Amino acid sequence: MSTPSARSGTADAASTANPVPLRDDARTIGLVALAHGISHFFHLLLPPLFPVFIREFGLSYSELGLLVTAFFVVSGVGQAGSGFLVDRIGARPVLFVALACFVAAALAAAGAQGYGGLMLAAGLAGLGNSAFHPVDFTILNKRVSQPRLGHAFSVHGIAGNLGWAAAPVFLAGAMALTGSWRIAYVGAAGLALLVTLVLAINRRAIDDRLGAWSHEKQPAGALGAVPEHPMAFLRLPSVWICFAFFFWSTAALSAIQAFAGPALQQIYGLPLSVTAFVVTAYMLCGAAGMVAGGFLVSGSLRLERTIALAMSAAAVLLVLAGSGLLSGLAAAALVALAGAGVGLAGPSRDMLVKQASPPGATGRVYGTVYSGLDIGFALAAPVFGALMDRGHPDGVFYGSALALGLGIVTAGLIGLNVSRPRVSAVAAG
Repeated sequence: MSTPSARSGTADAASTANPVPLRDDARTIGLVALAHGISHFFHLLLPPLFPVFIREFGLSYSELGLLVTAFFVVSGVGQAGSGFLVDRIGARPVLFVALACFVAAALAAAGAQGYGGLMLAAGLAGLGNSAFHPVDFTILNKRVSQPRLGHAFSVHGIAGNLGWAAAPVFLAGAMALTGSWRIAYVGAAGLALLVTLVLAINRRAIDDRLGAWSHEKQPAGALGAVPEHPMAFLRLPSVWICFAFFFWSTAALSAIQAFAGPALQQIYGLPLSVTAFVVTAYMLCGAAGMVAGGFLVSGSLRLERTIALAMSAAAVLLVLAGSGLLSGLAAAALVALAGAGVGLAGPSRDMLVKQASPPGATGRVYGTVYSGLDIGFALAAPVFGALMDRGHPDGVFYGSALALGLGIVTAGLIGLNVSRPRVSAVAAG
């Protein structure tokens, strides 16, 4: 007769060998991806219409860069705090508050009468964005079975890139159809409401309180063990190296998102009709890279090597694009292809962060680490904007390549520092 512990061990093994039906995991992954996509859409609530704001309100590139900074300062500060909130009250209620902030941000942009109104919109959008990485990764880690977790991270990243790709097309297209950029922003508010409705209808599938897989549960400690302090994860070097990695890699992305189009115009004389879609092409190539990255992360034991190779290729392409030695269309194509290299590294990046996360502290770790993303965006935008104002458009591409190189260095340091025994030791206090 088997003992209860033996039966429990058999059940755990069966659960690992026979994960939940694909339909259940796919539903959760799809809903979280939808939420992530709309959050990235609102990253680009303002930048696609920067030329309109220059014409309407007489703003400079440096002033426009500060709008990006405002978004990511609010998001970075809020993200670190929202991770603790997610761990305390759950991810789902925080998600719906964040979506409400997006609706308010789009309506504020629609009614903006000058720089102050645009700054309000940037701040509200940043507040909404601050919740998404702690929310998304908490739900995925608790609701998705281990064999599909790498693919979940891949789909999550793809959806973010598609959100980035959709924003310029949606806003520019809506403005062209209606003749009004304000109506375009009302449409963006409607889009956020639609996503909120879909998630509300399927709210049970994104309730992180209903799931806790073995890869997310607290380890069973010895009798009388002291509980982990909520701030213990901050003693892990890997957490802060991950923070630095996100800072450098997203500093590069900030330059491409906000200024690649105008920079290509100035270097190669490409028309706006071409450069307006460079960011969209970059994000679509990034999404394609993430599809491949999801398979690589499932079988790779050296995630930092995948990151280094992919990001090195992207850096080389950006240097070539900024050199001025190519035709305009060739340079635009290389910028787009660089997105594939960055995208390929994405799932490996997210899995490295997971390996740095003590069990039960997912929201806090992701909130802290991903605030490096926000700070990278916030500080890089005015720097690259100033380069544009001073007549150095090639600096957008050279600076992006340099930032990617520094990201590669920090990824290597993560690989040296991340180990489960060290995490367990900190968790045990």
